[in-house]
Amino acid sequence: MMEFKIPNYEGVDPSGSWYSVLTPLLFLERAGKYFKDKTAVVYRDQRYSYSTFHDNVMVQASALMKRGVQVGDKVSFISRNRPEFLESFFGVPYAGGVVVPINFRLSPKEIAYIVNHSDSKMVIVDEPFLDSLMEVKGQIKAEIVLLEGPELSKERNLKEVDTTYGELTKLGSKEPLPIPVKEEYSMITLYYTSGTTGLPKGVMHHHRGAFINAMAEALEHQLDLNSVYLWTVPLFHAATWGFAWATVAVGATNVCLDKVDYPTIYRLIDTEKVSHMCAAPTVYVNLGEYMKRNNLRFKDRVHMIVAGAAPAPTTLKTMQEIGGYMCHVYGLTETYGPHSICEWRKEWDSLPLEEQAKLKARQGVPYVSFEMNVLDSEGKPVPWDGKTIGEVVMRGHNVALGYYKNPEKTAESFRDGWFHSGDAAVVHPDGYIEIVDRFKDLINTGGEKVSSLLVEKTLMEIPGVKAVAVYGTPDEKWGEVVTARIELQEGTKLTSEEVIEFCRKRLAHFECPKIVEFGQIPMTATGKMQKYVLRNQARSKGVNG
Repeated sequence: MMEFKIPNYEGVDPSGSWYSVLTPLLFLERAGKYFKDKTAVVYRDQRYSYSTFHDNVMVQASALMKRGVQVGDKVSFISRNRPEFLESFFGVPYAGGVVVPINFRLSPKEIAYIVNHSDSKMVIVDEPFLDSLMEVKGQIKAEIVLLEGPELSKERNLKEVDTTYGELTKLGSKEPLPIPVKEEYSMITLYYTSGTTGLPKGVMHHHRGAFINAMAEALEHQLDLNSVYLWTVPLFHAATWGFAWATVAVGATNVCLDKVDYPTIYRLIDTEKVSHMCAAPTVYVNLGEYMKRNNLRFKDRVHMIVAGAAPAPTTLKTMQEIGGYMCHVYGLTETYGPHSICEWRKEWDSLPLEEQAKLKARQGVPYVSFEMNVLDSEGKPVPWDGKTIGEVVMRGHNVALGYYKNPEKTAESFRDGWFHSGDAAVVHPDGYIEIVDRFKDLINTGGEKVSSLLVEKTLMEIPGVKAVAVYGTPDEKWGEVVTARIELQEGTKLTSEEVIEFCRKRLAHFECPKIVEFGQIPMTATGKMQKYVLRNQARSKGVNG
């Protein structure tokens, strides 16, 4: 019997017919019952229905329970975007457990830390990443389950692991299980943020938040039964941007992509009639390059959700030319992925592309039912003048409970009824917010504060620029000078003088880079720029503009 509180109104039904616990597991019940024959998953040469998807989840859940997983136990997953991983977002919670998705690009030491810190009882590892896990086998306490794949070598010594996924699921049954969730605020997933420094923090997501976030994603991006979603975003990243549950909520088809390969992405979009996808800007840049080079275009419009950085005008133009529609969203792991969206107004369609790009660069307004504001140092909302800088704060049912076993960091970021993002932003007169930087990345030069994001957006307008990191280099006279590290597309030639001249025509003099470097930008395992690495390198060299 689910727990609920009866409202104190005369005539209320005391049996609770008006109540149902909010959990994404309800989505699977619906899809498995009413969309049995609808294609749920496409992966390589596999294609199966929601009936099979539902059965697979029940088998996974019952097998985990027979293997000893109990309510509240953590189950880590280290895997590519495979169907078994997608099913775990339902199977593990159906067993009463909590999914801990782990970035397979992390070092063995970092993986061991997450497995142990999360108190994972079991870690299910995709075969390509088993060797990495074996390096720290003696350090982790969890049971190791090998997720076999087509690459599994016959010579592989299976004694290295406790069991295989194939053997594990032999314990399971397709018999439908009851939804075990009693408390909506019980954990459903535990995501570890990569961060740019220090140890990762475990972000606690709850069933209610996952349910509401999925509903918001479906609403904001017009997902429905006929939608086809391409999994370019890793399932381990930023709460899957909410789509692991949103697609099942509407009965959409999930096309699993286990490696970012641009010919494959185009082929899948074309053959599977993909309607939606999510990706960081660099994926769209590379996809656009591939398609234009091969004179390709999408047959039907593809809804392209972008986050992590705003789409540059050239990227926006390219995507429009090849049949894509770019939608800019903003959020963090602490908000289950996207929290706000740059809601597009039809009247903006007639504006020049440059103006459209400036508008689309904004992080916009909160999703339906979410709250967001920009507060000054005294905790008061900044004026809607597009100039006054404050910190982006969020709250709502899509905000995480806090950081697992880390009350100090929780108190630092979750306070006064808001989650404090650390992002510096302004609010435009129409209420749309625009992030100008991370507070730690603002550059102080000659008494002026420079937004590294503003300079990066400008530099991304230069044809042939693939990626940019702008940061402050220590300087005796100015305090810091604006420095740009630029990655160029293959075959592009560009000089420092050309870069600086381009900026001087578009930015204030103090905002223009004084130092321009060409080379690789250091990244975290989840694709975040590590500007602190560049700053530290500059300090160690004694760079002095």
